Amino acid sequence: MSHTPPDNAVSPIDAAFPRMARVRQTFARPREPDLHAAVVRELSALNLERKISSGAAVAITAGSRGIASIDVITRAVVDFVKSIGGAPFILPAMGSHGGATAEGQAEVLAGYGITPASMGCEIRSSMETEIVAHTRAGLPVHVDRHALAADHVLVVNRIKPHTGFVGEIESGLHKMLLIGLGKHRGATLYHQAIVRSSFREIWEEVAPIVLEKAKVVAGLGIVENAFDETARIAGVAVEEFAAKEAELLRLAKANLPRLPFREIDLLIVDRIGKNISGTGMDTNVVGRKYNDHAATANDEVAVRRIFVRGLTEATHGNATGIGLAEFTNDRTVAGINREITQINCITASHPTGAMIPASYATDRQAIAEALKTIGWIAPRDARVVQISDTLHLEEVLVSEAFSREIDSRDDLARVDDWREMGFDEAGNLSGV
Repeated sequence: MSHTPPDNAVSPIDAAFPRMARVRQTFARPREPDLHAAVVRELSALNLERKISSGAAVAITAGSRGIASIDVITRAVVDFVKSIGGAPFILPAMGSHGGATAEGQAEVLAGYGITPASMGCEIRSSMETEIVAHTRAGLPVHVDRHALAADHVLVVNRIKPHTGFVGEIESGLHKMLLIGLGKHRGATLYHQAIVRSSFREIWEEVAPIVLEKAKVVAGLGIVENAFDETARIAGVAVEEFAAKEAELLRLAKANLPRLPFREIDLLIVDRIGKNISGTGMDTNVVGRKYNDHAATANDEVAVRRIFVRGLTEATHGNATGIGLAEFTNDRTVAGINREITQINCITASHPTGAMIPASYATDRQAIAEALKTIGWIAPRDARVVQISDTLHLEEVLVSEAFSREIDSRDDLARVDDWREMGFDEAGNLSGV
């Protein structure tokens, strides 16, 4: 006598995977309500009209990170400089991004909505630099030639924990001074020097040189909240670059989005990209800052395996950071621009960031193989978390193994029922 299983029966294949549910995290949400007004407020407080004479050429830096509303913020800086009589232009300030070409870096900015038409001023993109000095160890200090030709430089950047550098200064205004204004040549040299030294030792010597030689007039620091929104905009006087950036970094760390649990067997990441993080996925979030493939005592989260499902459209094939994952799928590998990825990773002295993980035809296959490597535990009981990317962590999918912890915490709320992983007919997951 044959037996027909009920419609809601679990197939033997699906039984090898944990059930998942959507969970919402509660984060603090400080925000600048009016970005244009915040820029004007902060720059006005620096009394720049006393330093920028009428008609003076002012280079405004614009980097390659996916900073929230960077087009609005940059346009506000342009408008402010014009309002005090300056003649602003925008300077792509990035190391090897955009394929380390002037055209590519202008294209990166265009992808963020920063164009001559939208900004109301010229964009001067070049990879040419001049050596303005040497450090005590003989390291050449490179500065973008357009920056040197300007009367002043106004440095704009987001301040956040770096994915590799550790210290009171990580990713922000100082990184823009060295690696942004240093372009590909400078970025390569500084990263090489950092391998046997530290970022602090390099910036403490190089930054004062760049501040002087590039005639930096001020800085504008941006801090974001856990929702990828602008939490704070701060004008920074030249003489306060180090102290102010350290203060803003502390604020940025406090607002960093986080995974909901410390110990995770498998983290599924829907997408990585340069617009998400310098390493495609933020190592501060996934716990790979100090070791590409294992958590250390200094990491706040311990993730055993990472599966990357795709790349963002805005990354244009730059898969820097893919090498931090142990698993991926064939369609992600097919979307990688090997040349751009390798240029970026070699410039950063991080070749492992470009390495290709174990790759499978479908998400189902990749997850099945990953769950074989997490230790002696039934796949159904694995601690699995799926995220869209490391910038957007308000809602995530988590496995049933976390059920008791979710119920015991006020900052987590399950918003739907436990259900089987949502594979389509091709064997691939839907995104978070």
